[in-house]
Amino acid sequence: MDETVDNIGVLAKEMPETAKAFNTMGTFAKKSGALDEKTKELMALGIAIATRCDSCIGFHVKSLIRLGITRDELVEALAMATYMGGGPSYAYSAKALKAFEDFS
Repeated sequence: MDETVDNIGVLAKEMPETAKAFNTMGTFAKKSGALDEKTKELMALGIAIATRCDSCIGFHVKSLIRLGITRDELVEALAMATYMGGGPSYAYSAKALKAFEDFS
């Protein structure tokens, strides 16, 4: 995660307008409304698993921990991600559970 954060920082300096716009979009997308931020982060984690994005899994698991997710809630979400994505999502769901253990 540290290397990814560093790499994103370098890239953001090269394209500051794009980085600012992306961060602004994230702020508004995660804002609680009809769905709360935790629900939105669970959706994002499912998409990260489906797209097999290791760093995305890390970022969204960290956000979910900040939002107070329990292990049981996470495991239920991972079961759904596995169901929808099959074998590859099963492997990436395991990575998400490991991230939860590492970051908790």
